[in-house]
Amino acid sequence: MRAAFVRQHGSPETLSLESVPDPVPGPGEVLVRIEAVAANFVDLLVIEGGYQFLPKLPFIPGKLPSGSVISVGADVKDLNVGDRVQTLAEQGGYATHIAVPAKDCIRLPDSMSFADAAAMGLAYDTAWFALCERARAKAGETMLVLGASGGVGLAAIQLGKAYGLKVLAGISNEDKRALVLEAGADGVVNLAAPELRESLRQQVYDQTEKRGADVILDMLGGDFFDAAIRAVAWCGRVVVIGFAAGRIPTLKINYVMLKNMEVSGLQVSDYRKRKPDLMRHCYAEIFRLFEEKKLHAPPTTTFPLDSVRDALRQLRNRQVSGRIVLLPSETPNVAAQPAA
Repeated sequence: MRAAFVRQHGSPETLSLESVPDPVPGPGEVLVRIEAVAANFVDLLVIEGGYQFLPKLPFIPGKLPSGSVISVGADVKDLNVGDRVQTLAEQGGYATHIAVPAKDCIRLPDSMSFADAAAMGLAYDTAWFALCERARAKAGETMLVLGASGGVGLAAIQLGKAYGLKVLAGISNEDKRALVLEAGADGVVNLAAPELRESLRQQVYDQTEKRGADVILDMLGGDFFDAAIRAVAWCGRVVVIGFAAGRIPTLKINYVMLKNMEVSGLQVSDYRKRKPDLMRHCYAEIFRLFEEKKLHAPPTTTFPLDSVRDALRQLRNRQVSGRIVLLPSETPNVAAQPAA
């Protein structure tokens, strides 16, 4: 098989593209030909050695690849050769093949392409757990999504609308306004406005009859968290998902008490390990809403596996709107192309 290895932590340029023997599925495992895998910001952190959970060197990065089962190991009863699956693999996706436990595979709907499955995978399950499990959002509530133009942000907008919420999209770049509105946002909050500490709350109050946001999903941290916490409605819930802005914020707990608010965190990979049944329910919901046309894959740009370094550079430099997906089993070509 062909695969991209991390043999030492560093930039995307340090990835080593190699040909190695195909893995052999052991008992309870299946061999999957990988058709698509998303490039995620977390992959950059893993490759650089800056993530809290790091595989032992050398390793193949890439989470949640999708593909076709091409052989099954002993004791596998629920999957067959030819099944199209979304895997829950935490690594190994930047390759043409992967051996994965059958219990970590979920059959894809016939109407969902491999590229769509990969583009939705990690982003949509993160958004679902933030919205439904951590925030316990309810129809009729208002949600503010910080970093709304990213993969998780766009997924949260769609899921929020599918479940009957009013959604405000927080963006720093006005060029992203059309993207978040197309995803279904009811309004936009300008995160680049002057005096953000005051202006963010005012923008939210102006769009909520001065109530504030019942739910806030925060992928950014830093000054954005500091400002958004002042826009929480009484008994509101804030879910911390990441710190893309760089600084990990702190919070005075008396403010939590005064607003009767909740602040929680989400590390979605823990749910894959600790609550697999709930993870399967999450994907059943995502697939149901997709088939009902209440969800759709975000704008996607595809790359062959041999262009993985360029794909990750473009991801790091935010040169592509929407999602980046690698197509490991396709014949390599030079130019990236938007997915149909």
